[in-house]
Amino acid sequence: MANIKILLADDHKIVRDGIKLMLESQAGIDVVAEAEDGMEVLKKLDHQVVDLIVMDINMPEMDGITATRAIKEKYPDLKVLALTMSNDDLHIRQMIQAGASGYIMKSAGRNELKEAIHTIMDGKHYFSDEATQSIMMDLVKGKGKSSSPDPIHITDRELEILELIVQEYTNQEIAEKLYISSRTVDAHRRNLLQKTGARNTAGLVKYAFQHNLVSPKDE
Repeated sequence: MANIKILLADDHKIVRDGIKLMLESQAGIDVVAEAEDGMEVLKKLDHQVVDLIVMDINMPEMDGITATRAIKEKYPDLKVLALTMSNDDLHIRQMIQAGASGYIMKSAGRNELKEAIHTIMDGKHYFSDEATQSIMMDLVKGKGKSSSPDPIHITDRELEILELIVQEYTNQEIAEKLYISSRTVDAHRRNLLQKTGARNTAGLVKYAFQHNLVSPKDE
């Protein structure tokens, strides 16, 4: 059986070196390419055959979530294993929706990384205990919430804009899509922040999921 070809994507070389060192001693696994961000990943895939990408989430130029979505659209059979410092449930949900097959923490050891890679290559999903716990806690919290409509009144236009924010559209892109000015979009965004009590875009996205205001984007 041919070795599993891995591409490492992380904006910190010391992290890539550490992962590469862990994997070099594993029989049947070859690190064939490295990238500093999502854009570089896409460029490497144009001329490099890869079976699985170990993908950091927070990277400059193009983050891991956006890169994963683009990769799965162009290479649907290519596997992605998310690697991050954060066990935030929002990141987990976004990576799953983008098409990642697994999610482990950067604190994972050699054996867990090897297990995650082989599990994913067997056509299954792998999530670290910390990631699984985060998801389960989120579900438990959700059970305690009322299924009735949220008391905060969000207008149809604001909901429309919120859905596009969740899908990672910029203000300018939203403006063009809805045929309104970017200044109007910004005003609606500020209203949403005020109404929901969110401090930033990530807070808006989390609020939208927690209150079932939007559905996952269909690929």
